[in-house]
Amino acid sequence: MALVTIDGDDLVVVIEGLDKLWALKSSLTIPLANVRGATADPGITAERKGIRAPGTHLPGVITAGTFHLDGEKVFWDVKDPSKAVVLELADERYSRLVLQVEDPRATVELVENALR
Repeated sequence: MALVTIDGDDLVVVIEGLDKLWALKSSLTIPLANVRGATADPGITAERKGIRAPGTHLPGVITAGTFHLDGEKVFWDVKDPSKAVVLELADERYSRLVLQVEDPRATVELVENALR
């Protein structure tokens, strides 16, 4: 699971628990200027993931790490699709972050309020 916070002009994502091991990352810091928006999207896990490098993908269990699809890099950390949030990015290493969070609605509100 991921914890999403706002720290000044940055969006900070902290990967919690064993997900650090599966995703091969412990945190990401993204300038808010490069965040386009956030949406709760439980159906996102049905999408093609692309090529995993590096990361973990056990269908129906966990998708975590960096995936390459159609020339884009997407960072995933999802076990429970009902708690998935998608963060759209611009001018960053990743084009999207697909994260499992405790409360998707609250996370989307947090990000959208910070972007205003």
